[in-house]
Amino acid sequence: MGIASYEVVGSGGIWRVKHDGEPIGSYETKEAAFDAAVAAAESAVREGYQVQLSVPGARIES
Repeated sequence: MGIASYEVVGSGGIWRVKHDGEPIGSYETKEAAFDAAVAAAESAVREGYQVQLSVPGARIES
């Protein structure tokens, strides 16, 4: 199996999860986006994928 990549990104006060570079979902907080990314990553792990998860520090990009 391949690698499933999840990245939490913020812009303009909105947080998103990118899966393999494609945005999936829109969230009001970084924590909500993180929870969604973890849930998606757990599913990928169960399917046998290697998982990469990236979450930024305290600063939101504008």
